[in-house]
Amino acid sequence: MTRAFVFPGQGSQSAGMGKALALASPAARAVFEEVDSALGQNLSRLMFDGSLTELTLTENAQPAIMAVSIAVLRVLEIEGGVSLADKAAFVAGHSLGEYSALCAAGVLTLADTARLLRARGQAMQAAVPVGVGAMAVLIGLDLDTAAAVAAEAAHAQVCEVANDNAPGQVVVSGHVEAVARAIALAKTKGSRHAVLLPVSAPFHCSLMAPAADAMRAALDGATLQPPFVALVANVTAAPVTAPDAIRSLLVEQVTGRVRWRESVLMMTDAGTTRFVELGAKVLSPMVKRITPDATADAALDMAGIEALAKGL
Repeated sequence: MTRAFVFPGQGSQSAGMGKALALASPAARAVFEEVDSALGQNLSRLMFDGSLTELTLTENAQPAIMAVSIAVLRVLEIEGGVSLADKAAFVAGHSLGEYSALCAAGVLTLADTARLLRARGQAMQAAVPVGVGAMAVLIGLDLDTAAAVAAEAAHAQVCEVANDNAPGQVVVSGHVEAVARAIALAKTKGSRHAVLLPVSAPFHCSLMAPAADAMRAALDGATLQPPFVALVANVTAAPVTAPDAIRSLLVEQVTGRVRWRESVLMMTDAGTTRFVELGAKVLSPMVKRITPDATADAALDMAGIEALAKGL
């Protein structure tokens, strides 16, 4: 059985995230402590006992979600005896989850991953003033129809496809007025549910160009190693292993489309029959919609990790 390990993105945060795992596992605690040290912030206290409002701030949510994913992986490796290198043919992550995937595959250290995600979150939030941009999910439209809706709704503003998540689930991003027009237009084109997403910035569209410039500078100062498991990149939906190529794709990813549906299909076409999501249960339902014959598991607590370790 060929497996892929996948890592969730923003929106999977929750109050108390990681707390039970940290109480149950020294391996998980070590991850949270290392992230705290790298950031010079007690992020774990915010995750375990802080407010969801503060946790949801992009600069906090991004490293927090990564920390939980890597904590789950470390428990699986150290206490479950499972080696990612032995069990996976591919890794992939949704948006910020791509950084979790790179950390899991040995491209980035945990400390560097945390610092890059803090920089990424701050840059993405700073790129567009609050209230200027928005994102919306268009349910029930295929990619081509959603792209046409976005183009028609733009009216000299920005409105672009940000995420191609699954069949009939496309996210658009851009100026708030243009996104509002896209919602209205999508409903006339057969969308059964078109609504704004609760996000603070218009991610994965050309309005994020200043954030891409900031990430280019941040990534230029980071050390990237070749992955021991191939990464399927968001913006190409294709495997990549060369560190310089990965660096360039991470910059492109800030403004580029997350091609998740195509990524899953690519891995399936390459023989992947089992997808394992670490840290949340967001991507695994999408995988089942994209490729119903595949097995899709998720591990986010000790019971889930133990069951997964036995099944691998």
